[in-house]
Amino acid sequence: MSASRIVHGGGIAAAAARYGGRPEDWLDLSTGINPNPVAVPDVDVAAWHRLPDRHRQDAARAAARHYYGTPDALPLPVPGTQSVIQLLPRLVSSGRRAAVLSPTYGEYARVLANAGVALDRVAGLDAVSEAHGIVVVVNPNNPDGRLFPRDRLLDLHARVAAKGGLLVVDEAFGDMRPEDCLAPLAGNLPGLLVLRSFGKFFGLAGLRLGFVIGEAAVLDRIEDGLGPWAVSGPALAIAATLMASDTAAIRRAIAGRKAALDKALAGAGLVVVGGTGLFSLVEHAEAAAIHEGLCRHHMLVRPFDYNPRWLRFGLAPDAAADGRLAAALADVMGR
Repeated sequence: MSASRIVHGGGIAAAAARYGGRPEDWLDLSTGINPNPVAVPDVDVAAWHRLPDRHRQDAARAAARHYYGTPDALPLPVPGTQSVIQLLPRLVSSGRRAAVLSPTYGEYARVLANAGVALDRVAGLDAVSEAHGIVVVVNPNNPDGRLFPRDRLLDLHARVAAKGGLLVVDEAFGDMRPEDCLAPLAGNLPGLLVLRSFGKFFGLAGLRLGFVIGEAAVLDRIEDGLGPWAVSGPALAIAATLMASDTAAIRRAIAGRKAALDKALAGAGLVVVGGTGLFSLVEHAEAAAIHEGLCRHHMLVRPFDYNPRWLRFGLAPDAAADGRLAAALADVMGR
């Protein structure tokens, strides 16, 4: 039997249908996406008119190499890293098990299990054994922000690769912590595959774009599995421009939004127990009631069925939204 589909953040239309209001009037705090998308650069009409030419992919890959600091590897553009997750079962050697460091982004375990791969949800790196032919670590982790330093993951990689396995490191939320990322090393380390998101940091999740960094032979298998023209010409053109630009101001703006979010949560008496630069995780005995109350204020945050005490709050776009959240929390929390 296939595992049930996972309910992710971002379901504003469904929430509005249940609690009322127009979707565009809701405050969506259920995702970990930059709430202030960067200005989209001009895209020449040929990118819309023609199938993606090779030169567009080459330009995007060169820009990604600069952005991720991978002088010895050309990151492969993909139509969102979820597309690569769907292909991971193809990279597991027959008879080997998979280990997913959990709890984490649920699609990894779901996709591997649905493909018939024997799966272990492990709580720590020491639980990875020689039986595991593929190991998945989301770093920084979603939703608790758990972060392993490079040396810990490199030690894990050495153990996994020595037995012919593959370590997959998902750095979807790594843009705010580049010093902790393995992406710069991925092209030189057999048995290491790094996934990076484009849309979260730049606030352009609707573009459906990500990058994968690893050995050329593994990237070739992924590219073949995705098929021709997997990434649109406009997406490649936008990436080529934005990833070659100075992104320091984006990081500063996100850090400011994160500080404002944590201030609002603290003012409501909520304790932040984890997170990344793009979201905060709180734990509360009445998390379900808080979620319900915020929905009645037309604000959506992310609950978790596997931990009913958790709520994940994404960033609000501006000070007015911060105030709206603070007022709603004060009402819900009875403060």
